Amino acid sequence: MPAAADIPAVVDQVALARLYGEPLFALPHDLYIPPDALEVFLEAFEGPLDLLLYLIRKQNFNILDIPMVSVTRQYLAYVDEIRGRNLELAAEYLLMAAMLIEIKSRMLLPTRPAQGAVEPEDPRADLVRRLLEYEKFKLAAQQLNELPQYGRDFLKAQVSIEQSLQPRFPEVTIADLQAAWAEVLGRARLVQRHQIAREELSVRETMSQVLKRLQGRRFLSFEEVFDPARGVPVLVVTFVALLELAKEALIELTQGAAYAPIYLRLAYTPS
Repeated sequence: MPAAADIPAVVDQVALARLYGEPLFALPHDLYIPPDALEVFLEAFEGPLDLLLYLIRKQNFNILDIPMVSVTRQYLAYVDEIRGRNLELAAEYLLMAAMLIEIKSRMLLPTRPAQGAVEPEDPRADLVRRLLEYEKFKLAAQQLNELPQYGRDFLKAQVSIEQSLQPRFPEVTIADLQAAWAEVLGRARLVQRHQIAREELSVRETMSQVLKRLQGRRFLSFEEVFDPARGVPVLVVTFVALLELAKEALIELTQGAAYAPIYLRLAYTPS
């Protein structure tokens, strides 16, 4: 590999690199590369049991009959390798290393069972149980990780649909009519006159008058229909005329919102 001094400052006007979008035609003299910048970890383990299980499965050892000499030698070689780089990380593996050495020594120096005593358990039994249990949970975690996950494997589709809806006005209730009628009567009493006169009033005629007033108009307020100056009898006939028109579906009573003023409109389109 040529030294930095042998690299030309410009190679056919082609930049060696780009720094913040600007072309770099020469290597900086104060370039510093940390020692760990090019270090590559080929294997990453989640703990001592993970490393031990990896060594066993990689060489197709029988987990129920672990060759402790070979496995312990490889395990200690890995611990020595990482101890020079990361002492805190190596500390997690030292306890397992001591356990492996203890099992290896117990296997090399077997004890003679006393007469009539139960045959001692294999020194590797506890380690085998821990490895099998760890492998079972590791496989379960891998299977869960292979399931589709929201945000990693798929996203929730969101579609906005614009709809032009026909406006629906709140329905006018009997209580709304009673309140509006009471307000009209109250205003009529304020302007009532003591005049005795006989007047023939027709509900049908009043209905026709209301329909004529609605011709060419989109809405007509409830209070605008009544004329308090004409007295209570006229108001009563007008109110009855409105009820008849609504009953015969000739007009509609509506309001913009709850407790809002009441309006009248034609329920049909005039020809």
